[in-house]
Amino acid sequence: MNYHKGRGAQINTGIKFSETQTGHIHLEGIDEETEGSSKTELLYEHPKKIVNTIESPDLYAMRSVNPYQGCEHGCIYCYARNSHEFWGYSAGLDFERKIIVKQQAASVLEQEFLKKTWKPAPISLSGNTDCYQPVERKLEITRSLLKVFVKYAHPVSIITKNSLVLRDIDLLQELAKNNLVHVYISITSLDEAIRMKMEPRTATAKNRLQTVQKLTESSIPVGVMVAPLIPSLNHMETPGIIKAAADHGAITAGYTVVRLNGAVQEIFQDWLHKNFPDRATKVWNQIAELHGGQVNDSQWGRRMVGEGVLAQSIAQLFSVAKQKYMKGGQMPPYDLTKFQRGGNLNLFS
Repeated sequence: MNYHKGRGAQINTGIKFSETQTGHIHLEGIDEETEGSSKTELLYEHPKKIVNTIESPDLYAMRSVNPYQGCEHGCIYCYARNSHEFWGYSAGLDFERKIIVKQQAASVLEQEFLKKTWKPAPISLSGNTDCYQPVERKLEITRSLLKVFVKYAHPVSIITKNSLVLRDIDLLQELAKNNLVHVYISITSLDEAIRMKMEPRTATAKNRLQTVQKLTESSIPVGVMVAPLIPSLNHMETPGIIKAAADHGAITAGYTVVRLNGAVQEIFQDWLHKNFPDRATKVWNQIAELHGGQVNDSQWGRRMVGEGVLAQSIAQLFSVAKQKYMKGGQMPPYDLTKFQRGGNLNLFS
């Protein structure tokens, strides 16, 4: 079996918006997609707008900023894979190897904050792909965005799988002093064998827990996202993850169940059979059970948590563990009154 080590997806799926597909030519015809180089390629974009409003009943009209499209972390289940097709790339290996970079994101964000009509409301970094993925270490686009949030005293939330967030503790502390930041660390498994297959270029669970602890020690409010929960693969780890997170200082937790929309369905199924052939059919059928008989789901209310007996079991497992280890803890409310229209001109000049 030809396996791409260090990558989540093992195939390049077809591109929904492309009229042509590429493949290897054999005497018997085209029988598999071209997989191309294994190296990561950076592609630069210059957007005129950086803040997106997500009109979804599940996400409460959330605003998001995504400095990167595509993600080298390679999480096999990632719903953001499908968005790569809008750029003309595959949701499979292309998503992990062709990273679209918005290098001027901070200046575009600042122009938004300078508008007289701008009203402060929490903005999520990583609404789509991880703002602390490996290339951030070199490019520091996320750090430049945080400087803008500090300058304007604007609320922000962050969700990441990468301990690189610790690099920016100085900025996060500035925001935390004014109740302007929430940080969530995503932890899907404490089993390194599963983590390395499911999320190949992310921080280890041990490092993520240490990140939770260091953020907490720095007075930065931190929670965990146990997401996505995949039946018969990682859902049984929920109590252990929440306990470990609480022991390291996390004050709250959230979860979603896996759903496989668009090309993610084919990518995940291929990966599942290659990595867990002994339980692949069971996992697949249970995912479908969560979503009305299909592994894909776009129905508001159901798509994030599922429905039916299995979904109720997962919800109860999560709820009991959260209450036991986190005692109903919540993130502190944002203080929207701290917003400085025009910015603090004394900072980052």
